[in-house]
Amino acid sequence: MSFDKPLVLTFADFRRQLGVYPMLGLRFKLPTGSLTPIHLHLTEVARVEKKLIDCGGTIRTQVSARLQLWAADDTDHRVNVTKCLEILNRGTDLLGSTDLPLEVECDLPFLTAFPVLGRVIEDGNVVVLLGTIKADCLAPDVCIPKKCTPGGGCC
Repeated sequence: MSFDKPLVLTFADFRRQLGVYPMLGLRFKLPTGSLTPIHLHLTEVARVEKKLIDCGGTIRTQVSARLQLWAADDTDHRVNVTKCLEILNRGTDLLGSTDLPLEVECDLPFLTAFPVLGRVIEDGNVVVLLGTIKADCLAPDVCIPKKCTPGGGCC
């Protein structure tokens, strides 16, 4: 079984798109349709590398760029596009590549990572559209039984 994966923006694409709107505010739209609080802090830019072995025995590596957001008690705090770009530019060298898929991590209410799918302009803000990550079998040919036929040994 395979699910269509959403097209995730790369770190480089995200920076390029933000650069078009340096004077706007910055908001994030969760997959539920609600917006994150306006007083978010962008607390880190990270390279996240995951080494795994799938159920079929194949060793894999997944690498992404991740931004962490934090809603503090400082409700007067605002991260606009210019400030976000400054922070992204500081993190560029440690990523190793800016062509990494981009994720946003925030704890609203549980720490969760969301892929960045795109952006829209709404009410004087760049609104970053966040998607969901779905679990999927990476070795369906090994894990998921083929249709059972008489005499095939699976029935």
